[in-house]
Amino acid sequence: MSSGVLWLKSLHIVAFAAWMAALWYLPRLLVYHRDATVGSDSSETFKLMEQRLLRTIARPAMLIAILAGIVLASLQGFWVAGWLHAKLLAVLGLMACHGLLEVDVRRFAEDGRPRTSRWYRVFNEAPTVLFIIAVLLVVMKPF
Repeated sequence: MSSGVLWLKSLHIVAFAAWMAALWYLPRLLVYHRDATVGSDSSETFKLMEQRLLRTIARPAMLIAILAGIVLASLQGFWVAGWLHAKLLAVLGLMACHGLLEVDVRRFAEDGRPRTSRWYRVFNEAPTVLFIIAVLLVVMKPF
């Protein structure tokens, strides 16, 4: 494996880790934001934290992870591998989680409260399950 591929693989892993950190932290912020009084100082602080997390970490990390993954799969000829197809389904699930959180952050920015605190606590487990599936598929390459 060339050093360029190793650098790209490292970038992919780092970006994926940053994206996952954001997907784990953002629902927790929304739990606390949901319980904050509309218009309060804490509510305004949560708005800022959520928007900064999305803009400076989550979106760039997601885009880098996906682009690096596409290039890696192309360079290594993995597009025909069944495990990669399954991993791509997990990634699509993570992208759906990300998109749902983006919409809810927008709603919170407008002082909406789209879901319950409990919903965000339960939802927080979805990225974890998809993360485990993606990692196991890449490491084990079961099919």
